[in-house]
Amino acid sequence: MIKDHQREFDRLQILLDGIVIAFSYGVAWLLMINGFVPTKGDPLRAEFYLMALLIVIPVYLLLYAVFHLYVPKRVQGRRLEFANICKANALGLLLFTLVLYLISKNPYWYNFSRPMVMYFFVINIVAETLERNAIRAALRSMRAKGYNLKHILLIGYSRAAEGYIDRVKQNPEWGYHIAGILDDHKSLGEEYKGIRVLGTIGELNTILDMNVLDEIAITLSIQEFGNLKEIVNACEKSGVHTKFIPDYNNIIPTRPYMEDLLGLPVIHIRHVPLTNGLNKFMKRTMDLFGSVFAILLFSPVMVITAILVKVTSPGPVIYSQERVGLHNRPFKMYKFRSMEVQPPSEEKEKWTTPHDPRVTPVGRFIRKTSIDEMPQFFNVLKGDMSLVGPRPERPFFVEKFKEEIPRYMVKHQVRPGLTGWAQVNGYRGDTSITKRIEHDLYYIENWTLGFDFKILFLTVFKGFINKNAY
Repeated sequence: MIKDHQREFDRLQILLDGIVIAFSYGVAWLLMINGFVPTKGDPLRAEFYLMALLIVIPVYLLLYAVFHLYVPKRVQGRRLEFANICKANALGLLLFTLVLYLISKNPYWYNFSRPMVMYFFVINIVAETLERNAIRAALRSMRAKGYNLKHILLIGYSRAAEGYIDRVKQNPEWGYHIAGILDDHKSLGEEYKGIRVLGTIGELNTILDMNVLDEIAITLSIQEFGNLKEIVNACEKSGVHTKFIPDYNNIIPTRPYMEDLLGLPVIHIRHVPLTNGLNKFMKRTMDLFGSVFAILLFSPVMVITAILVKVTSPGPVIYSQERVGLHNRPFKMYKFRSMEVQPPSEEKEKWTTPHDPRVTPVGRFIRKTSIDEMPQFFNVLKGDMSLVGPRPERPFFVEKFKEEIPRYMVKHQVRPGLTGWAQVNGYRGDTSITKRIEHDLYYIENWTLGFDFKILFLTVFKGFINKNAY
């Protein structure tokens, strides 16, 4: 069983990591002594570098543990593992450099090669990534042959159980084998995607006594949570690892924010990182610098567009429209006018349609290329909007959608943006509003400054041209 071998596997992983660290360090040292790495003064003798290595290996292994690099491969995806490798090595490089600075006055260590440390940093990241991907490939091959499987029993038939089965079936490389389901309301032998109901929940103790399971996954429907304590006690008594997959995914997000209130766990229904003061400050700082830079960079384009709009159609150059922003507050959003001037009552409740006669020839081009949105850099400068965030909507549609789409109003917990996660994934203009909200909620709950930069980067390559703009 997996639980009998996980400790041995962890020890093997630590041993392999130690070998890789020593290998990377050795390659960097060989590059230095062969003249591929620049050095200042006379190089140190080899024993000094060996002494440093004896400290580097345990420190780096400790960093890998801190950055969760010794959790099961099933739990940590390839991208997250690579990110953690980079973080651990970056902190290791920082510590290495700091120590060298502190001992630089010592004549024995003065000529320790700093460039060699940088070479070690790069080589170690590459080598660690290759090693761990090789382990993943080996495990995937073993699991395809029926080895290294984790045997799991589900307690309760619910939407959570179906969702769990769906994901396990879609990802056979995880190596999960679902033995079956225990449920009090389904008949014996009833199945979902090949996973059968084996009996009632009352038979749990009998199955646990067989000692053939690695895990129990409690997937009770929300109506049966009253039985949760009794089931957990039975599982804990048997010593089998137990996890809880709650049937409330439409109420609480996939990554809920939990707070410890003097021993009382408190689950926040919605975690919004941008309610944190430091996060708000960082995002606002980026917005200010980014909007000023964009205004200066695109000023020639905006001047030419303003002239074209003015000479080809009567009316104002800038069109302002009421939108709903942060905390449901209305604001005036700016755009280059792309339509003929029309009464407010006509445009208030109408989407733009294909071949809409209200759109001017110049307007059609600037809408297609998103040039009409450039005045919104001034909205960002004012603080009405952000560079990145959910796109704002008109009050009429906000009132309409909040009654039709669950959690629609959550998007107003952050500033609306010029571009967003939904837009770079193709949900612009006349596309699924439900999908747009799903992407907006994902952005709101998973915001980081790095995520903003990623969206801005993707916007440059696939966000400007809008095939859904009419």
